[in-house]
Amino acid sequence: MASLLGKKVFEINGQGPPPTKDFFQLTVTKTEVIWRSWKISLRIEFKGAAPGENKMTHDDFLHDARMQQQVGVVFGQQILQYTQALCQGNFDYLERLPNDLLLQILAFLELKDVAQLAQTTKRFHKLCNSPEFWEQTVRGRCDELTPDMEALANAMGWRKIFFAFFNTKEHQQYAQGGCGKETSFD
Repeated sequence: MASLLGKKVFEINGQGPPPTKDFFQLTVTKTEVIWRSWKISLRIEFKGAAPGENKMTHDDFLHDARMQQQVGVVFGQQILQYTQALCQGNFDYLERLPNDLLLQILAFLELKDVAQLAQTTKRFHKLCNSPEFWEQTVRGRCDELTPDMEALANAMGWRKIFFAFFNTKEHQQYAQGGCGKETSFD
C-alpha cells in the first residue's frame, strides 16, 4: 500500500486571513511537513524578501502547537485535522487507488452503497457517475442486454439505459437502502 503514496502525500496553498496578504503553502510528504510562507507587502523593507521555509518531521509537527495553530488559522480546522491524521500515519489509501481498480471494487458493492460512496469526495462522485461505471453496472448486473440496447447505450449513455430498461422492481429493491426511496447518485 505504501507504493500508492507519491512523494507528496498532500499539498495546499493559499492566502492568509485578512489583514495580511501573505501567501502560504503546506506540503506533507511521507516523512516530513513543509511550511512555506511568502511575505506580500507594499512596504519597501519587505521588497525582494526571500520566502520562509520550515521543514519538520511528522512527529515534530504533532508536538508543535504553534505550527498547528498557523495551519489552522490559514487553512482551517479540517485541513489541520487531516494533516494531523496524515502525520499519525492515517493515509487515505482508497482515495489514491487507480480508477480501474476502484471500478473493480465498485462492481462488488450494492448500488445504495455506491450512491453513499459517491457523496464522500469529488473523485468518488465523478467515478460513480462515470460512463465506465454505468457500462460496467449494466453489463454485470443486467442479463437482458441486447446488441440494440448496447448501441443505444453507446449513443444515449449507459446510466440512462440502466434506469430506462433495467430499473425494474428487482433492481429497485437491490438499489434501495431499505427505506423505500430510490437511490440517488447526484
